[in-house]
Amino acid sequence: MAYRDHEPITLEDFKGLYQRGDVEDTPMDHFAECDNLQAVGDLGFGWRWGVGPHQDVLAPLANLRRIYNYPTNTGNTILVLIANGADGQIYHVVDDSTVYGPILTITGMTDFAFVPYNGRAYISPFTTYQVGGLNVEKGLQNEFLYVYAGDGTAARKAAGATPAGTLTIGNGAAGHTDGGVHTFGVVGQTDTGYLSAPIALNSFVTANALSVSFSTIPTFTGSQWTKRHIVASKVIQTYNGDTAGYQFFFIPGATLNDNVTTVLANVSFYDQDLLLDASHLIDNFSQIAAGTTLVNYHNRLILGGEYSNISLYRVSAPGEPEAISQITGILTMPPDGNPITNGTVLRDVFYGFKRSKTASWVDNGDEPTTWPYQSVDEALGTSVHGVGTVLDSGSSNADYLFIATYKGMCLFNGRYVLPELSYKIQNNWYEMDRNEFRKIQVLHDPITQRVYYITTSRTIMVGDYTNGMDPKNIKWWPWSFIFYINTIAIVNIDQLILGVDQV
Repeated sequence: MAYRDHEPITLEDFKGLYQRGDVEDTPMDHFAECDNLQAVGDLGFGWRWGVGPHQDVLAPLANLRRIYNYPTNTGNTILVLIANGADGQIYHVVDDSTVYGPILTITGMTDFAFVPYNGRAYISPFTTYQVGGLNVEKGLQNEFLYVYAGDGTAARKAAGATPAGTLTIGNGAAGHTDGGVHTFGVVGQTDTGYLSAPIALNSFVTANALSVSFSTIPTFTGSQWTKRHIVASKVIQTYNGDTAGYQFFFIPGATLNDNVTTVLANVSFYDQDLLLDASHLIDNFSQIAAGTTLVNYHNRLILGGEYSNISLYRVSAPGEPEAISQITGILTMPPDGNPITNGTVLRDVFYGFKRSKTASWVDNGDEPTTWPYQSVDEALGTSVHGVGTVLDSGSSNADYLFIATYKGMCLFNGRYVLPELSYKIQNNWYEMDRNEFRKIQVLHDPITQRVYYITTSRTIMVGDYTNGMDPKNIKWWPWSFIFYINTIAIVNIDQLILGVDQV
């Protein structure tokens, strides 16, 4: 009933935080200020969930900087970066009581990019540099891409350096070859399937009725090298003395299944047997510079944001994540003084980002240098953790993305959907420090229909889109804690993990 000429107002739905324009502009069914609340049902609200320790050990990891979901062949685990003085240390947390590591320790590593691949983890250390008064993220200078097997052994550099050596070649027992000048070499293979460039190149004149024998076959340094293959050219009609200037092929059956044996005798082959090309291995990196983003696209590893080549993505051969050609494995964003920040895949298209640019490429089945480039947006881009990952997969959603841009939190479906999803909290978004956007991390939970992002002040903003994924119906709820949030992840389908500084 009316009270002193005032008609009561019934609020049937609480729609979360509203901070756009003046406080007087706040609609009656929104909060001008609120903290640590969440939507309850379709209409109400209540306190957010409590928090507790994830690790059930005497000395849980502290000073966390980054968490990634790491699906292995036996379960869903997490990789955790902590700060230990000047060192960044990565641990593998298998469950609440089992921790391996540190599996990788690098001085100056304040963050890292990660992608899982066939149970292995590929890790790229990076940090923040000051360039003209701006914070920019680039691959750590003089550092490289690493691979971790997932079994607690230390991570090692991806790809592999090749040793010096001389391959000795001679006639073997009775057999067959196509007589004439061939060049021969040795290709090493690691436990992850990486194939080195041919080394110890040497020429030899084969005889039609004799096999070929090899000795002083070089061995490679490191326990990761598990096999070696002998490669050869076909008969060279006019040999000019350049052992590396010809096309190489794997000789069928000329494989040593260890890294110890130095002799392989009596190998017979015809030139028509040389089918599997090894020449492309010559152009591959033996060590791959670190970057800020890693993506698995069409079974290729894509790395971007190197320290020196800030506008290049490096693309591996399909099925060979460590085989990246220096010549043809390149995608280029237009240089503008800003480094590449991120990359993702949506609807079979690879999207690349700088802080204020978005571009796309489509795999045409040929070398990456031939993939058509398409500018998507010349004003909107994102930061190093600004593309929302989904649940405990660590990948993007199949139909749309949540992307943190300078304009706001946007829905992306191949184009940025405007107005932005953060329309109702524009003041809050614009109050964030643009020079600290590296701290924003976006995480999407489609099970509970929520998107989370860490603010530059290291609190959490929760967007509940139960009543609609649009700027009007999404409900924003700010969460704060007695500690600072540096990173978040979801495990066990919908369990939110907070990576924090010391409590």
